[in-house]
Amino acid sequence: MAYNGTMQGFTAVLTTGIYCRDGCGGAPKPENTIPFAFAAAAEAAGFRACYRCRPYRASGPAPWVGPPELVCRAVRLILDGALDDGSEDQLARRLGVSGRHLRRLFADHVGATPDAVARSRRSHFARRLLDDTDMPITDVAFAAGFGSVRQMNRVMNEVFRQTPTQLRARRRRTDRLVADGGLDLRVPFRGPLDWPAMLAFFAARAIPGVESVDPDAGIYRRTVRIEGFPGVLEVRSGDSGDHLVLRAHLPRWEGLIHVVERVRRVFDLDADLDAVHRSLRKDRALAARLRTHPGLRLPGAWDPFELAVRAVLGQQVTVKGATTLAGRVVERFGVPVPGLEALGLTHLFPEPAALADATLERVGLPRARAATVREMARRALDGSLVFDGSRGLAETVAALGAIPGIGPWTAHYVAMRACGEPDAFPAADLGIRRALGNGRPLTARQAEQRAEPWRPWRAYAAVHLWAGGLSVAPREVPSSRS
Repeated sequence: MAYNGTMQGFTAVLTTGIYCRDGCGGAPKPENTIPFAFAAAAEAAGFRACYRCRPYRASGPAPWVGPPELVCRAVRLILDGALDDGSEDQLARRLGVSGRHLRRLFADHVGATPDAVARSRRSHFARRLLDDTDMPITDVAFAAGFGSVRQMNRVMNEVFRQTPTQLRARRRRTDRLVADGGLDLRVPFRGPLDWPAMLAFFAARAIPGVESVDPDAGIYRRTVRIEGFPGVLEVRSGDSGDHLVLRAHLPRWEGLIHVVERVRRVFDLDADLDAVHRSLRKDRALAARLRTHPGLRLPGAWDPFELAVRAVLGQQVTVKGATTLAGRVVERFGVPVPGLEALGLTHLFPEPAALADATLERVGLPRARAATVREMARRALDGSLVFDGSRGLAETVAALGAIPGIGPWTAHYVAMRACGEPDAFPAADLGIRRALGNGRPLTARQAEQRAEPWRPWRAYAAVHLWAGGLSVAPREVPSSRS
């Protein structure tokens, strides 16, 4: 499957040696410019970021950048930190190709090596930390994924032509964010974002004690585990329409770049909605929904294993019933985190080791579903169940479907939300079948046939088909095998 999305463009100016994001106020002569799809490609060609439009403050490269699919998955793994401690050859092996072949594909489709994309990602994140926070430069280096301050200094000089200290001195007065406890960071995105609808979706499924949503304040909160220690994340809409604000309360700042990347995944901030809409609006029924809710995105998950467990709990029950079960699992098998009750948070979600042999029947889970959760936990522990995006949709669905008790609905739902697969489609979902049948549900097979023209964006179509723009949560009813 190829992802034919468009990317945020950049333009390099030969006469000045800088590159700008589209929309910059500069007006160079066209004959003096070179277009680039990636900031990393412009940097690899020797251009530095414009001081006026500051490309590093824009949303980064979208995981689905265009054909071939292998490049898309490689970019996603790089954004997840695959090259922070690994090599290009190791990344290639995860994808089932040689390092030479991967580098050739990147040269043809990205214009920069995988290492250059990773370097650009780290340097841009560090630059945003220098702007937004008063974090010491040593902490900035490790938060951005650099191995040392010396390495960061060298890379920042290469990319921005100045040292971190000089770059911080250039920040604008309005850049600095002040947090009343924790650390505030801007998390940029492009295109519209229907934040109330996203919050409504998460509010309906919030796992008691682990997640909470304050709709009046417009804030999503959850507990997280950072190298075994608890932390809290709060996400709210920014003061302009191009970013969210993340407030992080973490035990350490090392690897903060990975935390931010996972937040981006939860709210699908790298989605290319223009490409999605161009494809889906060809369907008359979807076109009206797209016009009504142009900012709907694909709700993701902080922890893929947590989402997979939640999906199994949701088999053959209402969303409310699944939420009740999830709360019982957390209370009995999760890790208590005291002092957060005012935020509606009390626990960390149990890790696979805590559920591999857990007596889940004691919290009201049917025997078969309890066995499914235990088996899923065991496979997560032994590495046979992978959610990192290195596998294609078909392989991911097959791996999930090989677990007794997981059918097509659960497999596609997990692939859709935990793995961010844009073409996953839980055709057996009752809400989807009702929407397609105008109240009289189609069969799962009929829904699959109806959705065939929507490839490769069927997951986004599912989001729009769920009732009321997500203001009313769809009932998660799987096929009989689930």
